Amino acid sequence: MFRLATPYALLLLALIPLLVWYRYRRRPPAMAVAETRLAAELNASPALKLNWLLPGLYYLMLVLLIAALARPQWGTERLPTETEGINIVLTVDLSGSMAAEDFNYQGRRLNRLEAIKTVVRDFIARRAGDRIGMVVFGSQAYTQLPLTRDYQTIGAILERLAIGAAGRNTAIGDAIGISVKRLADIESRSNIIILLTDGRSNAGELAPMTAAEIAGQKQIKIYTIGVGGKGRAPVPIDDPIFGRRYVYQEDDLDETGLKAIAEKTGGLYFRAEDLESLQKIYGTIDSLEKNKVEVQGFAEYKELYFYLLPPALLLLAVWIVLKHTRFLEIP
Repeated sequence: MFRLATPYALLLLALIPLLVWYRYRRRPPAMAVAETRLAAELNASPALKLNWLLPGLYYLMLVLLIAALARPQWGTERLPTETEGINIVLTVDLSGSMAAEDFNYQGRRLNRLEAIKTVVRDFIARRAGDRIGMVVFGSQAYTQLPLTRDYQTIGAILERLAIGAAGRNTAIGDAIGISVKRLADIESRSNIIILLTDGRSNAGELAPMTAAEIAGQKQIKIYTIGVGGKGRAPVPIDDPIFGRRYVYQEDDLDETGLKAIAEKTGGLYFRAEDLESLQKIYGTIDSLEKNKVEVQGFAEYKELYFYLLPPALLLLAVWIVLKHTRFLEIP
């Protein structure tokens, strides 16, 4: 849409008729001549015939300068809208067991973290108004990203997650505790944690159920997702002598503990053994958690005044040159 950022500048256009009046008002002749008949018989030169162009250039230059001062702009404006919004902390397991490759996507084998990224990437892309943060954990737990609506940044951070970045073990209690901190002071009707893990808690200082009790007291729901198939799963190992090979690890998912955590907070437990079930889980969570929030509008405009300034300055330069050379007026 088109708009003027400083429309009051157009009031200066009212001065142009005054300038015209001042220029052509009746003035006493500069030189008294006894007889003008002989001069009247002379043919006007081509330059004299074009003498009217000089004030035309001047007034056109003024119009362009005033229009530039009004700052014309073209762009888009989005007004504040009401949408469905919640506060979400994605709590992602980066322990060594997440390297197990028991997911398939378009004929390609994926490890558990890559499968999570594939689904969460799509989940984030469908957000509108939700604030999303990210906590990662292994042997330790820490905040990877505070709550934000900058979905592009969330996606970029998600892509950089790496297995083992927080240690090789699984500190579920500490991860829940830090996730609760990210939400505890946020005023919202719906605060949730989505915990994704493939193991059982074997590290950290805070017991998972203690952390779940704290979350329940603060009315924070925890949706727990157990990632990985049942039975043995192949894990790649890069051997310095024999190269890449696979070993098999047994399923060590603590489903009982994850169910208890979810029930303690009013959430739900899900088991994701393949990408399709993981996608359905996020769809289910999305349908369960809705909250009306107002998303602040924004405006983005491109300045157009610089298309007016160069012609105005060019006309001014031409006017000055002609005014003091070919069309020089005496007195």
